[in-house]
Amino acid sequence: MIFVSSEREVDLASHEARVSPDFSGEVVLRTGPLLPDLRAPSPSNIGVEVQLGKSDTASLPELTARYAAIASQPEGQVAVVERAVSSMALAALVQGAALGAVPLLVWAAIGAERRRGLVSSLPTRKGAIGATVLVGVVAAVAVPTGWGRQDPPVEHWTSLQDFVGSAVPLPEEARDVLVLGDASTGQTRRLIASAVSSYQQGLAFYSKAADDAADLDLREPEADETVVLMVSDRHDNVGMDEVARAIAKAGGATNVFNAGDDTSTGERWEAFSLDSLGAAFDDFDGRWAVAGNHDNGTFVRGHLEDLGWTYFDGAPIEGPGNARLLGVDDPRSSGLGNWRDETGLTSSEVAERLTDEACDADERGERVNTILVHDADFGDDALARGCVDLVIGGHTHVQDGPTAITGENGEIGYTYTAGTTGGAAYAIAIGSKLRRAAGVALITYREGRPVGIQSVTLQTNGRYDVEDWVELTY
Repeated sequence: MIFVSSEREVDLASHEARVSPDFSGEVVLRTGPLLPDLRAPSPSNIGVEVQLGKSDTASLPELTARYAAIASQPEGQVAVVERAVSSMALAALVQGAALGAVPLLVWAAIGAERRRGLVSSLPTRKGAIGATVLVGVVAAVAVPTGWGRQDPPVEHWTSLQDFVGSAVPLPEEARDVLVLGDASTGQTRRLIASAVSSYQQGLAFYSKAADDAADLDLREPEADETVVLMVSDRHDNVGMDEVARAIAKAGGATNVFNAGDDTSTGERWEAFSLDSLGAAFDDFDGRWAVAGNHDNGTFVRGHLEDLGWTYFDGAPIEGPGNARLLGVDDPRSSGLGNWRDETGLTSSEVAERLTDEACDADERGERVNTILVHDADFGDDALARGCVDLVIGGHTHVQDGPTAITGENGEIGYTYTAGTTGGAAYAIAIGSKLRRAAGVALITYREGRPVGIQSVTLQTNGRYDVEDWVELTY
């Protein structure tokens, strides 16, 4: 009973949400007063009820469009609920074991002689009173807390197909979804139908792109090489996560770089985007990231670190293929508009410190092989001084490079800017298809140094453009 009385607060589907487990074998989603509740079979005997709370959204159509995008790539959100239920099950197990151990500990603490005395006193009036009190205490702990409450009201559920009407064809994944029949206004039906349509369009587009990635003409890495997928400027487009992973698999990538701007504002409601990214690459050998100017505040970095991503703290660290990495979060913060401000260290101060750290490492004979930043401009001075092999970033939403730079010491380094992996035209890229071309890169390492880059771009019509693998020579 401890387990089914538990609940957890989580960030789910761009909402603050409360998750409660049960043994109904069903998943129930309580959406609030504006949209109908949903119910579907659970993959196990354990069920769960999710109550959606506050969300940062400007309109109901925007919210339903967001739901459709998330539903097309649900792995991250499923993982959030699974982690919450697992933590509640573990906590219930520990609490149950602790409660079960109390009588045994008391029994042992009393001792054999005292136990014999207590048993002999049971037939007396004092013993009977003591036994009654003990039974009352045990009952207060053991009796389910739900006893005595009223049963919930009877709910009338109808199939999603009946709810939206036969004119709206449903995907196979939604055949078992039920809708609480109380919500039946025409506007609600139109919103749900629109969300279903957006879901189908997005699922079809991104699923086909992921399938097509297996046939791309990508360079196959040698046995002594390590390939890293680079993503940047996802801007909440969870649909591209499946595609990016498929490209990584096709190109032999086992690690991933994230150059930031995973969100539009860095707020908690965008946790769904980070959860999707985490689920897509949770089995990769290494995952390194920096925060972009739109990943405002500490939430994005903290959440991805909790999911196992590695960020930087001002010093070089070990990276893929024994490479040395250096990186820094973007000091700028941006909102949904075209404004930009700076907080704390200025951009020039960050670039200066980054350059000094790279060049100090180079002088120690510990050359930095890659600088990962959100905007590759932060590494310009390090390249000009010849202190780094490769500087990679994003930010501009346009792929550029790799471009060779000869430093003042004669050493050659390269700068490379990835395009927007989310296909973002502006600060947010949620939608049933790409708003603009989406790009990733495959970076090859050999003996610790980056030795080649191959750029891959997915066009808005679903066509792939694969550039030649560019060798990096020093």
